Amino acid sequence: MKYANLGHTGLRVSRICLGCMSYGTPKWRPWVLDEEASQPFFRRAVELGVTFFDTANMYSDGVSEEVTGRALRRYAKMDEVVLATKVYFPTGSGQNERGLSRKNITQACEASLKRLGVETIDLYQIHRMDPNTPIEETLAALDQLVRQGKVRYLGASSSYAWQFARALGVSERNGWARFVSMQDHYNLVYREEEREMLPLCEAEGVGVIPWSPLARGLLTGTRKSLDDRESTTRAETDTLSPGLYNQPGDWDVVEALKQVAEARKAPPAQVALAWLLSKPVVTAPIIGATKLEHLEDAVKAVTLKLQPEELKALEAPYKPHAVRGM
Repeated sequence: MKYANLGHTGLRVSRICLGCMSYGTPKWRPWVLDEEASQPFFRRAVELGVTFFDTANMYSDGVSEEVTGRALRRYAKMDEVVLATKVYFPTGSGQNERGLSRKNITQACEASLKRLGVETIDLYQIHRMDPNTPIEETLAALDQLVRQGKVRYLGASSSYAWQFARALGVSERNGWARFVSMQDHYNLVYREEEREMLPLCEAEGVGVIPWSPLARGLLTGTRKSLDDRESTTRAETDTLSPGLYNQPGDWDVVEALKQVAEARKAPPAQVALAWLLSKPVVTAPIIGATKLEHLEDAVKAVTLKLQPEELKALEAPYKPHAVRGM
């Protein structure tokens, strides 16, 4: 495993982050692994040197945080782990059990601390921007959590670049703790973040930790066409992917990926992750795994160095997309 600073902070993280949405309870989504079935993934991730783990308060209605916290206390040294979670989406039926108001942020953080079984959350992220709450209220509440010692660092996920730039500016003007990471939608078949968000993050010293780095499985190279949906429980119930990756040009990227992977004698998924890791602004892709071999392949991507001509071949077929994944 290799490690890097998260943006312009002193926080060191593994260059692969294990996303924990797949670990919790199948009562939430049928493809989610229960606690017992999840254990081998946490154990093996720690053995492979993964120190960065990402979950959210809404995954499995909070059970993911519980499973993640217990597993890491069992298999890892908590002082070496960087534990990230998120707030925004509804966690109950109440009007104040959602969004980024001071009330919800405060109570959601307390609930996450309890479920994770920790005194401090390493990286607390807003899952989306909240159009119904002034950004000043949100950022002041987050800053207060840092000052109280309940949160160490702040991050954001999936916003427009202008929104993120504004948030960074508000924090700077008020002397508040600012966002140090951006968890955005970025992979070989969706590169619109390269227009504004990535240059912004690079200029502001913000670490990028992309979600869906394998485009919901499209970049594993196992499908025969865009319409060919994998025979997995998640693929069969996934209503988001068809709207994200359905342009003819997407398949041209997949074909180019397969060619490079074949020449390197590496799995396509490994090459797709290595491409992301070649970007200086990317700290760590967030990968999900429900098969141990997928976790192993992801970690091997850290040491797979692609040549300039390979990077060019992977990027050449790309066609612009409308903004998606917000």
